Amino acid sequence: MILPVVAGILLNGGGNYLLAQRPPGKVMAGFWEFPGGKVEAGETLRQALDRELEEELGIRVDRATPWMTQQFDYPHARVVVSFFRVLAWSGIPRSCESQTLGWFDSAVPLPEGLDLLPANFPLIRALSLPPVYGLTRANELGEERMLTVIDDACARGLRLLQVREKSWSVGQITGFVRKIRQRTQLWPVRILVNGDPELAQEAGADGVHLPARLLGLLKDRPALPWVGASCHSRTELERAQELGVDFAVLGPVLPTQTHPDAPSLGWTEFAVLRHESALPVYAIGGLTGLALNPALQQGAQGIAVMRGLEDWAETIPQHLCGQGAV
Repeated sequence: MILPVVAGILLNGGGNYLLAQRPPGKVMAGFWEFPGGKVEAGETLRQALDRELEEELGIRVDRATPWMTQQFDYPHARVVVSFFRVLAWSGIPRSCESQTLGWFDSAVPLPEGLDLLPANFPLIRALSLPPVYGLTRANELGEERMLTVIDDACARGLRLLQVREKSWSVGQITGFVRKIRQRTQLWPVRILVNGDPELAQEAGADGVHLPARLLGLLKDRPALPWVGASCHSRTELERAQELGVDFAVLGPVLPTQTHPDAPSLGWTEFAVLRHESALPVYAIGGLTGLALNPALQQGAQGIAVMRGLEDWAETIPQHLCGQGAV
């Protein structure tokens, strides 16, 4: 039996998210989860989300975007959960069905002993991923110019960076990572190195970003805190998920400056592939800061930018914050 379910992730202005504890008498009572429930016959996913959050929390959803889809086999059914990020709501969330509510910090691990429904675990880790993923091009701009761009981007909110210098030696990359660390001590920036896991580890990075060519060669997830992967197709996304990476980058969504004639996915195909994957997926390819909202509307984790990074005029958002009354 397949049970379609929707769940809403409410984020407040401090980057905290709302969880609800299932009350006595319900299946898996005592477990914590994101608020939501079953999709009724004839409902769209969004209609089900709006109804469930009004019934459970007494709020009206004003703005929500699709995010991730998770499947999990519980004793009573195979549950397919469509998660939405609720970006704006009206009213104050309150317990309407005898459930306990709690706000939790997305930057802090869950308290010891808190029982979370298994289908929700990947969401907790994904919530710590920012909406913008920056990529370096120091080989093109020059190292000092690239470091200045990184300084500026981090001051404006960049928190995830990929060192993508494929023609550099291990020594060059290691030195570059060290310089970035020294210059960004004020900001909690995660640094991933594009290439093989040994290179990332030797460079002292927080993780590795796997090129698509490595996905079929690796047997297991690299033993690093953070692992991303570049994907261009359904097959590569499925392989990245099998490896257990933390997120994927999918594209190109639009024609790029370097390969204007190469085939691109477009937003429609991106949304289809994103929906089929249980991973957080960043959109990449021909994108500037103006593409962030369209990407979120299509269910993306956010956008990955390389050439657009130094031209970003606005503050890079660190959290997708709800605008409801809390």
